[in-house]
Amino acid sequence: VKDKKEKVPFSGRFYLNTIFITASFFLQSGKPPVKDMFTDLKDGRKLLDLLEGLTGKPLPKERGSTRVHALNNVNRVLQVLHQNNVELVNIGGTDIVDGNHKLTLGLLWSIILHWQVKDVMKNIMSDLQQTNSEKILLSWVRQSTRPYSQVNVLNFTTSWADGLAFNAVIHRHKPELFSWDKVIKMSPAERLEHAFSIAKNHLGIEKLLDPEDVAVQLPDKKSIIMYLTSLFEVLPKQVTMEDIREVETLPRRYKQECEDGEFNMQQVCLSSKSAAALEEEQGSSRAETPSTVTEVDMDLDSYQVALEEVLTWLLSAEDAFREQEEISGDVEEVKEQFSTHEAFMMELTAHQSSVGSVLQAGNQLVAQGNLSPEEEFEIQEQMLLLNSRWEELRVESMDRQSRLHDMLMELQKQQLQQLSDWLTVTEERIQKMESQLVAEDLESLQKQLEEHKCLQSDLETEQVKVNSLTHMVVIVDESSGESATAILEEQLQRLGERWTAVCRWTEERQVKLQEIQLLWQELLEEQCLLKAWLTEKEEALSKVQTSNFKDQADLSVNVRKLAILKEDMGMKRQTLDQLNELGQDVAQILGNGRASSKIDQDQEELTQRWDSLVQKLEDYSNQVLNKALLLLSCLDV
Repeated sequence: VKDKKEKVPFSGRFYLNTIFITASFFLQSGKPPVKDMFTDLKDGRKLLDLLEGLTGKPLPKERGSTRVHALNNVNRVLQVLHQNNVELVNIGGTDIVDGNHKLTLGLLWSIILHWQVKDVMKNIMSDLQQTNSEKILLSWVRQSTRPYSQVNVLNFTTSWADGLAFNAVIHRHKPELFSWDKVIKMSPAERLEHAFSIAKNHLGIEKLLDPEDVAVQLPDKKSIIMYLTSLFEVLPKQVTMEDIREVETLPRRYKQECEDGEFNMQQVCLSSKSAAALEEEQGSSRAETPSTVTEVDMDLDSYQVALEEVLTWLLSAEDAFREQEEISGDVEEVKEQFSTHEAFMMELTAHQSSVGSVLQAGNQLVAQGNLSPEEEFEIQEQMLLLNSRWEELRVESMDRQSRLHDMLMELQKQQLQQLSDWLTVTEERIQKMESQLVAEDLESLQKQLEEHKCLQSDLETEQVKVNSLTHMVVIVDESSGESATAILEEQLQRLGERWTAVCRWTEERQVKLQEIQLLWQELLEEQCLLKAWLTEKEEALSKVQTSNFKDQADLSVNVRKLAILKEDMGMKRQTLDQLNELGQDVAQILGNGRASSKIDQDQEELTQRWDSLVQKLEDYSNQVLNKALLLLSCLDV
């Protein structure tokens, strides 16, 4: 790369950039490296390899060595770039095959610019609703360097020659890396070398620039932009609308390159306007597409150049229109097709001024009367061809837009009807479930829970369709008017209310069934535990001796057993009361007569066993007491 740079007879850092990035791709991907860019790219195969890596899609290549094979490969490259919305102006397949230095560099710059900007700046452009990437980049730089009084960045050329701006951007975000005071004392070349070394060693940014390329009267703008984009990618990004507006208020000579530069991406947005409103939109805030036709008074050569530019674009637009897929029958796919076509219609709108300018220039040349009859006839034929092709593309595009609109509205209408039908069936299903009593036992309750889970599953499946309806595309035009929108909104509101009611009922019933299940399980478990406890105490009481005591010690042992049983019964009494309360709660929640009767019956059985045990314990205690008194009286005698 360094050797290549020495052969460039002009400020060629941009040239070096393109070699470096292109060669890097082939070195990293295992492809043969690029040794001579203009020679190695002629046959188009390495360019297709490059695009394979960038797009992730396999691209077939013609392996022949003739010029025809090379042209086919390069034309495929241009087609792929067009499909990826890479803007190419006045670059043809023959230019690359012939090794045209300027246009080959322009092609590579367009590739680098598109994918670099797409990955690095697309999100912030979307957040700020800005389409001019240079403006965002300049705003970020100015915001980053604002605390440094020695730095005032106004452009992407002269503001960077002394090296202070590069160091300020890095120091603002990474102040721990070096001392600003030391940088101020350096020469411009030393500052540039310092910044590039710091960026490489600490930020992982390759030295795409050399100090001697930047420390000149007018540094190469594209090289500066490329390097700053690399910094933008790795450093904190904080750009506000205030920063953007500050850039917009710069003097015209400073912001010209931001407004007219090629470092620009257009956002795609949906519009309900048709191509019939093209003329009215020319006065809007959207920037017009650059055209060679900019002056009222022009010559034949300028007209021909402008005509070729417009026809080249028109050809690519016609190809793009023909490549659009047939209108789908799937609502989500049609939404995507509608959005894609709206972007295409916006592109037509953006180029309307260029087409009109060329037609105006042609009419002006004819009106001036300075042309030969042959030239005048040729221009009239050219204008007729351009106008007819433009009108045909515009009408066909509007027709497709109308058909997409009709299909989308019909499919969305079907979606609404399907949801309404589904809600009707589900509401009837809910009414049937509401009419059923809660289960008589836990097994039946489990079946009801399974049935309810099926309803929830159906609800989750339908939720996907409902989500699609929340992103409905509604087009309002003169034919439909606001009444159609009001009707649709009312229909959506009714369906939304029904959907909400079904979801709420399903959620509330799920909570109720789970609560009943938990309480019922707890009741049965506590009943089992109490039954086991009563059985244990009944067995213990049956082993207490009430007569035929051997002596006083034997009597004392049995008295102690009875006392322990009485104490246990006293402590357990609270459990019985709590169990009765729990049984009443479960019976009340169930609202099922049979189930409530079964719960009451079980509770009554437990209460009877408890009372029986208490009575038996009392009887045993009285018998032991009588024996104890008799034994004491005998001892006194």
